[in-house]
Amino acid sequence: MHNEWYTHEELERLLKEPESDLVERKASASDRSSIRQTICAFANDLPGHGKPGVIFIGVTDEGKCANLQISDELLQNLSQMRSDGNILPQPTVLVQRHTLGGCNVAVVMVAPADFPPVRYKGRVFVRVGPTVRLASPEEERRLAERRRARQVPFDMQPAPMATLADLDLDYVQQQYLPRAVAQEILQMNTRSLEEQLQSLRLLLHGTPTWGALIAFGRDPQAWVPGSYVQFLRLDGPEITDPIRDQKTLTGRLEDILRRLDELLEINISVRTRIGTGVEERFPDYPIVALQQFTRNALMHRTYEGTNSPVRVHWFSDRVEIHSPGGLFGQVNEENFGKGQTDYRNPLLAEILRNLGFAQRFGIGIPLALRELEKNGNPEPEFLFQPTQVSVIVRARP
Repeated sequence: MHNEWYTHEELERLLKEPESDLVERKASASDRSSIRQTICAFANDLPGHGKPGVIFIGVTDEGKCANLQISDELLQNLSQMRSDGNILPQPTVLVQRHTLGGCNVAVVMVAPADFPPVRYKGRVFVRVGPTVRLASPEEERRLAERRRARQVPFDMQPAPMATLADLDLDYVQQQYLPRAVAQEILQMNTRSLEEQLQSLRLLLHGTPTWGALIAFGRDPQAWVPGSYVQFLRLDGPEITDPIRDQKTLTGRLEDILRRLDELLEINISVRTRIGTGVEERFPDYPIVALQQFTRNALMHRTYEGTNSPVRVHWFSDRVEIHSPGGLFGQVNEENFGKGQTDYRNPLLAEILRNLGFAQRFGIGIPLALRELEKNGNPEPEFLFQPTQVSVIVRARP
């Protein structure tokens, strides 16, 4: 929506709404610094709305008309705020004069920046609800990651020093290509293997991408140390309780996922009840839900700049799954698990889809929630932190 500004009717509706992370009211333009901070905050779009933020000038906090004269000079001064060198990189701003509800106002619309974080006098401002404040270091990192998302994602970047010899080419040819490319296309294909890998984004200018090394490397963890899963089974509800089992799952992505599926299955307890000649089975966790949560963790985690693995902690009363990296791109706490999709690792998402671990994008969390409800488990708890997303799944009563 960066190039789609609000219509007059939409502005009238927004003016009637309370101040929020998209709407600010100011009785006058006397506090230029405050206006610039708000422009900066709207450009950073920390909540990830993808919509312009709006500053209404000439309206009090209570929504009453301040009877401000909206002169050409005022509009010009507001327009110059984007390009006077105080806000960098320059935000995209549209300044207009409107009569809304019988009140003359200056409207400043600020589009989300393509390359955040945006700084005002060297400081990053963000909007949280109706408040503008300085961004925390974690929020700055999230904005910087969002910027990289509009460039080439990490998993599609070439890995310096890597060569074709670092990929298990036999596995790629025999196991992956037949699942990623239609059989008739493979049979007609006269391109070299290197050209085929290039077309699948496994190579860039002859160099393996990070995603190719994670999925098909001979030694993935040598290149991406955190690309493994730590499984811990505890004999109690506390992390300090005795350890019943622990595993470190390494290797190619498919091998990790298949071994993880086996671990999930053998650790699920199933109670059996026989009545009227019919056997009923009640698992403490539905396998499909745990599979979806763990696959989601591996698909959407950050692999860049961290040695942290995906952690699966199995307690006596719950399973906790911890994925490195916060929410990404357009996904936020409000739309998480409701079909909104954005991909930190689009190449790995494609590989998982081709390998059969993701049937359709965007349905993993809803499917897990449905399976938990059908099995009688409580609703899972999602914990969102700037550097980690966790889900707590409690056992069936």
